[in-house]
Amino acid sequence: MAKTRDRGPAALPGGAPGLNDDIGETMRLQLYRCQVELRQAEQRAFDLFLQNLVKGTSHLSLGQEAIAAGFACAMKKGDLSFCTYRGHAHTLARGVPIEKVLGELMQRDNGLMRGKGGSMHLTSEEHGVMGSYAIIGAHLPIACGAALTFQYKGTDEVAVCFFGDGTTNIGAFHEALNFAAIWKLPVVFVCENNLYMEYTPIGEVTAVEHPAADRASAYGLERILIDGNDADVVYRTAQTAYAKARAGNGPSLIECLTYRHSGHSRADPAKYRPEGELERWKEKDPIKVYRERLKQFGVKDSTMADIDKDVARIVDEATEACKASPMPPNEIAFTDVYADGGWAWRN
Repeated sequence: MAKTRDRGPAALPGGAPGLNDDIGETMRLQLYRCQVELRQAEQRAFDLFLQNLVKGTSHLSLGQEAIAAGFACAMKKGDLSFCTYRGHAHTLARGVPIEKVLGELMQRDNGLMRGKGGSMHLTSEEHGVMGSYAIIGAHLPIACGAALTFQYKGTDEVAVCFFGDGTTNIGAFHEALNFAAIWKLPVVFVCENNLYMEYTPIGEVTAVEHPAADRASAYGLERILIDGNDADVVYRTAQTAYAKARAGNGPSLIECLTYRHSGHSRADPAKYRPEGELERWKEKDPIKVYRERLKQFGVKDSTMADIDKDVARIVDEATEACKASPMPPNEIAFTDVYADGGWAWRN
């Protein structure tokens, strides 16, 4: 059996793409800014937790920003994102304001859901974010349902479903893939393989080395395994999968190799990781990689520094706005519970 826990960043598939202008400087700067926003916003969320301003637990995507940025930047309005409990990055990448996300984590009235959803249930229909799901694998069949709706209506939108490596051993993963393949649904399944399912190395409990890519052939799908820490690679792969889905040629299953810099959640010190593993993966930090990529294309350090500074300003302003916002009023506790806005049980 493959031991995934020993796989370091040197084993990532493919290399840096050659210099070309298929993406263009405007999009590359957008990809860079998106990754910086995700990094700074989530780091601030962690800092606020240490100040006891974020209650409960939450799951950060520090180190995995290239996946959320690459797939989101390749989407168009009308496409839908389905996230796991590790959904802050995907929510922000679709354009939800940082203040709305931090406010929700801090249980403030200015939060995305007025403080009622919390870290694991971020949702914004306006931005195409159709929920973060705390139940492992629960959202894969739901993404298929959204894709079936697009197919039935004859539109060209795509449902994009993000999940961790552990989800590949859940029955819903296989059921959703089978259903999507049979019906040729416009859905893209994205496995964020950060090597660990909570605290257990995925390679110690899975019969194949690559838990998503190595199972694609069972459903008649192409084996797609990519470097999830390279935003250009992710963006190009997303474009290809979206084009396939929009053309009516069915789903794609993409496994993105990446690594989370922190533990599974705030309560996890991640002491189960082999010594030196985190340090090796930080050499493949997606933002570090992308800064070097932009330099290859002649983007000045000052341009990137200006982006970093502007994002820091926005995060600071969002933080202060959240601190000043009141807690949600008691009278909204039983609103937004059912479709009609009420809470009473109905026969």
